[in-house]
Amino acid sequence: MIGGGKMGQALLAGMVANGWASPGDLAVVDPDQSQRRAAASAAPGVAAFAEPLEGVRAVLAVKPHLVVEVAATLVSPPLVISIAAGITTSTIEAVLPPNSPVIRVMTNTPAQVGLGASAVAAGSAASEGDLAWTRDMFEAVGTTVVVSESQLDAVTGLSGSGPAYIFLLAEAMADAGVAAGLARPVAEMLANQTLHGAGAMLTQTGVPAAQLRASVTTPAGTTAAGLAVLESRAVRSAMIEAVKAAASRSEELGRG
Repeated sequence: MIGGGKMGQALLAGMVANGWASPGDLAVVDPDQSQRRAAASAAPGVAAFAEPLEGVRAVLAVKPHLVVEVAATLVSPPLVISIAAGITTSTIEAVLPPNSPVIRVMTNTPAQVGLGASAVAAGSAASEGDLAWTRDMFEAVGTTVVVSESQLDAVTGLSGSGPAYIFLLAEAMADAGVAAGLARPVAEMLANQTLHGAGAMLTQTGVPAAQLRASVTTPAGTTAAGLAVLESRAVRSAMIEAVKAAASRSEELGRG
């Protein structure tokens, strides 16, 4: 794991907690000693180094602007996995030995609690085995889906950036509860649990979101009144534009 930040820590901890790997099979690499210590604390028993190891599979869990620089330091990697937004497999392949397999993954921060949503795309030299191995690893911290690389910018805009949209919604709902007379802790608890419960209904029942929404919307009732305001303020359109803007920014990062 090259990069001992929050996402690197989450992946290491998830791999160990779910039995995907033992601590002795894993290592974290980070030039920052405090980050190495934090990662080792998140997954006790994982070795920590300041420089990349030779001849081992590597996950690039670094900021997008560092991906190429870090990838160029790798020696004989049997597989390179990047979780950086925007940086294409071809860009990474260009600084690696010829025919090095590269896979891109767009995951998200709920991986820190084992509920990540990850999309996986293979580079030109990656095999089906490489893809299956990568998907299995990210299943340790959530769910995965295989997509074409051309779709990863859209994934970035939707699920990669999506947790921030939900957090903003949670803030707004809690603020509204306070404005309506609730104490802040009560409003936050109710808002957060409502989002948690609604998300569980979506993932566990398999019922489409539109159908679930309709099931709690009594004609001329309280929910209908609230939804009418959201639609009049173009909340649906704003969400669509937010996803498109984030996807566009991911494309820009790739071009840069």
